[in-house]
Amino acid sequence: MKTTYQLTIAGLTRTLPLCPLNEGLQIAAFVIFGDVELTVRSAAELLKLAPDYDYLITAESKGIPLVYEMARQRGDRKYLLARKSRKLYMSDVFSVEVDSITTTGTQSLYINGEDAELMRGKRILIVDDVISTGNSLNAIEALVRSAGGGIVGRMAILAEGDAIPRNDITYLAELPLFDSSGEPM
Repeated sequence: MKTTYQLTIAGLTRTLPLCPLNEGLQIAAFVIFGDVELTVRSAAELLKLAPDYDYLITAESKGIPLVYEMARQRGDRKYLLARKSRKLYMSDVFSVEVDSITTTGTQSLYINGEDAELMRGKRILIVDDVISTGNSLNAIEALVRSAGGGIVGRMAILAEGDAIPRNDITYLAELPLFDSSGEPM
């Protein structure tokens, strides 16, 4: 039985552990946290493919290093963040609910009213580390639309499962789903 999967992204090879979701399905755990080299290279490769935008947005938390690095490399002064909990400093909050493949149960995403105001009439590029079911992506899209922003693109380092055949997502590599023995499905 296979317990890892080797993947090449932006010219770098990484070995990902396989993690069971249920009796017949496993995913390869892709965690960008702490991998500076992969974050920098992935950001550069995504920026080469990115449409013109005014602001980047991602959901808390695994997309944060990537969106930060993309903003830094492009010279952006600000990026936007959809939070998983409402913070005390937030006012005029916009929120939506989402079910994610990597999070148990329904969760909510929140954006501060000031950030929502920045999106009004602007070109917004949604960025994430991995897009799989598209549920988190849909939630961010709902936040952007409710704030009056226009979505110019959806980008990720990896597309997994249902996201792979979508033509509205730009990504650097495909990440298969795995059966219980660790074979790609």
